[in-house]
Amino acid sequence: MEAEAERLVGDGKGLGEREGDSKVVLSVDEIIEEYVGSFGFSQLLHAFLVSLAWMFDSQNTLVTIFSDAQPSWRCLDSSCSIGKSFCELSPDSWEWVGGKETSTVAEWNLICDHKFRAGIPASLFFLGSLFGSAVHGRLADLYLGRKKTVLFSCLLTSITAYLTSLAPNIWIYALLRFSNGFARSGIGICCLVLTTEAVGRKKRGQVGQYGFFFFSVGFLSLPLMAYPTRHSWRTLYKLISLLPLVYSLLIIPFISESPRWLALKGRSGEAMEVLNKYAKQNGKTLPVNLAVSTPSESKQNTDLNESLWSKGWATKRVINVMAAGFGIGFVYYGIQLNVENLNFDLYYSVALNALMEIPAVFIGSVLLSFTNRRPLFSVSAYIAGISCVLCVIFASGKKSKSKGNWAQLSWEAVGFMAASMAFDVMYIYCVELFPTNLRNIAVSMLRQALMLGAAIAPLLVVLGRLSPAISFLVFGVLAIFSGLLTFWLPETRNTPLYDTLEQQEKEEKLNSISDPEIEL
Repeated sequence: MEAEAERLVGDGKGLGEREGDSKVVLSVDEIIEEYVGSFGFSQLLHAFLVSLAWMFDSQNTLVTIFSDAQPSWRCLDSSCSIGKSFCELSPDSWEWVGGKETSTVAEWNLICDHKFRAGIPASLFFLGSLFGSAVHGRLADLYLGRKKTVLFSCLLTSITAYLTSLAPNIWIYALLRFSNGFARSGIGICCLVLTTEAVGRKKRGQVGQYGFFFFSVGFLSLPLMAYPTRHSWRTLYKLISLLPLVYSLLIIPFISESPRWLALKGRSGEAMEVLNKYAKQNGKTLPVNLAVSTPSESKQNTDLNESLWSKGWATKRVINVMAAGFGIGFVYYGIQLNVENLNFDLYYSVALNALMEIPAVFIGSVLLSFTNRRPLFSVSAYIAGISCVLCVIFASGKKSKSKGNWAQLSWEAVGFMAASMAFDVMYIYCVELFPTNLRNIAVSMLRQALMLGAAIAPLLVVLGRLSPAISFLVFGVLAIFSGLLTFWLPETRNTPLYDTLEQQEKEEKLNSISDPEIEL
């Protein structure tokens, strides 16, 4: 019987096994589809509670738009001319509007010969996210599970954000931004996997978008938090440090662990408890003789020791995903940080970009329900690239922000919305491209590629203060390049979530006979 149960998990196609004509053993996927419900109230509530954490991810990621911005300045005497660069003026002839504590640039004089130092903290933040993604991915897949990793990441994010507000100089500040990036990197990858593993296959795309909606809400909340604290960047960091702490204490205790992960770890009893909880909240009752199938101990150890580099097709797939992720991460985060180089008020520009993410999430959710992942990502990346290239035409240096350049702002907003859709779809796509025992690791590797691109983007943003056209041109080229790379990836819409590489290889080979889009 144990061998048969193992076979059922291995191929993911078994209709169940009867032990003494009493116990029915099914996979988690089959129980969700046939008994719990593909997507009911319980999964909706679960996705809502988990996805709230994306707000803190967004706030800690994008806070430097305000904390590290170059504020306005004004003349103090007749020897000063506002038409000149302050680098040409005497330090006593001008001052920062709002005082030196308005931003790190003003407090530590990150201007003129030191202007590129202003981009170092943001770059180190994303490098911290790169390393943190690898650590959190392994913690979530092999040791702590999805739920405990989210808790660990939120608590660490709260601590590092508060410590950042106490930084005495630019170098300590940059180091603390690195640690904050390391801390927050576990939120997004684990929340995405935790929500999608609780629903049926046809609802994965839409449910995965919930997190990106709350990421947008967090982004939109930043101007509302930054404006009252506009005279003290330190107060802004203290404010954003409180929210993940409250979430960890009040919300996470009500979140359930992924039943798929529990089953894969051999904890079938706990997996059934979670599934029973979902079924009850959906108004259903699971049969008392129903059980979750799990791999045997020897098979389980083999599966858990698998590597993405152990199969040639998996290696090619993850490299392709990371290359596309690098480009779209560079563009997505770069456009957000580049708003200071637009000819508009910073608070208005950030709010507009944040608002553009909301329709991107809803449009993406609708399209994911009936559109293939691969062309949806590619077309979104192409639109983002073309829009950024069009922005070059209207990027004519630093004009007065009171006038504004509506054409440039409009194309930038369209480009950002398209980049946001591509960014969101790539995450969903990655979840479906790899099996359960390596899914968090695969998503974390995508996250590393995204963060590597994001780490380089702030340096381009600083350069954009001198020539906005350069930054927009680079964003456009990289977005188009990312869209082209997915040509070598298989389509995954409506495919099952496999448990292991071996199982996925067998099933995809079988499916490729009837569906040429599914190929290794």
